[in-house]
Parts: sequence; C-alpha cells; structure tokens
Amino acid sequence: MKKSIFQENRKYTFSDYFEMNYPTDEIVGEFGYSYEIKVIDLPKLTDYDKNVINRLQDVYYTVFPRISLNSAIAKREFLVAPLLLEIVRNSPAKINIEYLLTIDDKLGGYLDYFVRADQELIVIAAEKKDIDNGFNQLAAELIALDTYEDNACLEILYGAVTLGDIWKFGTLDRKRQHIVKNIHSHTIPEQTEDVFSILMGIITN
Repeated sequence: MKKSIFQENRKYTFSDYFEMNYPTDEIVGEFGYSYEIKVIDLPKLTDYDKNVINRLQDVYYTVFPRISLNSAIAKREFLVAPLLLEIVRNSPAKINIEYLLTIDDKLGGYLDYFVRADQELIVIAAEKKDIDNGFNQLAAELIALDTYEDNACLEILYGAVTLGDIWKFGTLDRKRQHIVKNIHSHTIPEQTEDVFSILMGIITN
C-alpha cells in the first residue's frame, strides 16, 4: 500500500499545497481524483463592449513601465484587480476576496478570488512566480469547492492561476472527479482580450 503524502495529526491549508514538492497527480490522487494536462476548449464570450479591452490595455501599458510589480500584492492590485473589476462591471457576477472555505483538516483556507455567477470560478494570484505550484494549490481548492458546492447543475468547476501577467486555466469534472490543467497559457497585456473573453465565457456558461 502506497504511503500517504500527508503527515499524521497535521492540519493543511490551501497554501500548504503551494509549498508541496509532490506532482499534481499524486496530490489530487490522495482525494480520489485523476489529473492530466491537455488543451481545454474554454468557453469564450465575444458579445461585449470592446471599450473594455481598450480601458484595460491603457491601464496595463501605463502600469508596466511605471510601477514596480515585484510583489504578489502589487500584481494583485494593478494587474489582476482591474481585470476582475471589469468582469463585475460587465456581468452580474459577485467577487469574494479572501473567501474562507473550510471542509476538513486537509482542505481549508482562503480563496484569493471567488467569482460567483451562473458558473463559479476560483482565481489564485500565485506567489513566488511559480504557476505550477500555484496550480497544485488551485487543484486542492477546486476539490474543496466540489465538496462544498451542492448545486448538481454545475458539472464543471473552473479555476485560474495567475502571476498577473500570465494566466493558466484548469477545470474539474465533478462526475468523473477529473482535473485538467490547460496546456496553453495566456499573457497580459498581449492577450488581454482572450483572458477577458474566457473569464466572461466561464461565468456566463
């Protein structure tokens, strides 16, 4: 019988998964989930006010050269927040910041951004410029949300890890208990329109 990656009599928070050096498939396997990396056909919404993109790019091209973005807080405030504010402005979505979600001793902590609409979305602002470890944390949070969410109509749960200028999306198929990490990444500000349309597509899916 394979030895568990968890230590006995220890409580784990979501941020602990960021620090783990285990592969993602081993981490999610502890909870009975499977994992793979492949191209995800993410939903996109194209019917929106295109001035949104102009506003965002104006912010980003002003921010990048004039503000030091060498901390997670700076990236959240000046790169992630403007994008999510436009999501709220252009949809009925509500965003919970530092949302507390506790399932048990292995799944608990704060979600950086929890976007609630017809479809729910978790967004993590990964620290230490490590999007892969950030995805380990996201996977744990998606598993927690799967346990927490009793709406059976939500067949797929969505999440995103961002460094501010790089975005990586993932999904959790609730019926199959299967997590997928998108092989593609999206960059800000070059692909601002793609990221915005995907975020809008997810929450209105």
